[in-house]
Amino acid sequence: MRETDHPARAAAELSTAARRLYARITRDEPVRPEDAPDLRELVAWRLVVVDPDHPERPIALDPQEAGRRRIDEELRDMASRAAHIAAIPALSDELGLHFARARWRSGSSSEFLADGEQVAARVCEAVDRAETEVLTADPHDAGGRTDTDARGRAALARGVALRALYGDSARDAAAARDRAAALTAAGARLRTLASPFQRCVVVDRRQAFIADHVVDATPSQTAWHVRDRALVAYIAESFEDAWRRADVWYGDPRKALPADGDRLTARQREILIDTAAGIDQRITARRLNIGLRTLTTELGRLRARWGAGTLAALAYQWALSPERHHVPDGPPAEN
Repeated sequence: MRETDHPARAAAELSTAARRLYARITRDEPVRPEDAPDLRELVAWRLVVVDPDHPERPIALDPQEAGRRRIDEELRDMASRAAHIAAIPALSDELGLHFARARWRSGSSSEFLADGEQVAARVCEAVDRAETEVLTADPHDAGGRTDTDARGRAALARGVALRALYGDSARDAAAARDRAAALTAAGARLRTLASPFQRCVVVDRRQAFIADHVVDATPSQTAWHVRDRALVAYIAESFEDAWRRADVWYGDPRKALPADGDRLTARQREILIDTAAGIDQRITARRLNIGLRTLTTELGRLRARWGAGTLAALAYQWALSPERHHVPDGPPAEN
């Protein structure tokens, strides 16, 4: 192998044979056929030019000027290589997501869905193929989409049971109430829940879609498609737990608060909160700086207000009451 056959060395060095040929050319010695490879090196370096009429007598050029041009070319090449190297991490990150998605899909029965359109398409496909049951939980949006509603009604028409859980604020939106009324009329069962819950869709208890908490992308636009039966069963049970605590919804608005004169006092709210939490009445009385007799009187009024025969029934009525979301001004009144 010649010295210049290696690309890296050819880019930075001139072979000994080419140097000798350059010296011969400066002495006006003719070029022989066997000098052709060395002559190509000199031409590439712009150390000589070949006259087509006299190819055996190349013309030597100033090596200082050729060296400066060579330096400029090498510096441009280095800058280009540096730019390519700097771009490698970004390229690795971009392609790494695809590799990770393939690994997640094949290794854990879960697939990351990276954009909203992909999520919607996959959920719609699963609902279209549902055979027995669809469970949906969305704490933030009950506005829905026309195509999603149509697929839900089509599933209901096939005999698929459809249950949907929304945040309590959905009752305040007219569009959400209209949608809820239409779905209920088609056979769906709807409920709303005031406390937080996780977004999910469960189809036939064989596959589920859940919000992303791994990739840390935009939660409203990304999701995981889960097929592991044990995990899907756990997600379905989480839905059932939220469903049991939720209020039935037929599309009706949120119940209005009572008139100002009938609203709970701040102290009554504190008593109800402690009662629902199972806190001993003596602790509640001491915290509110009232006597046990006063506390008992307040509890009697509250039980009469809701017609609750027991403290457990009172706690249940308080949990369902819209007044639980109304915070009065000022601290709890003292006796």
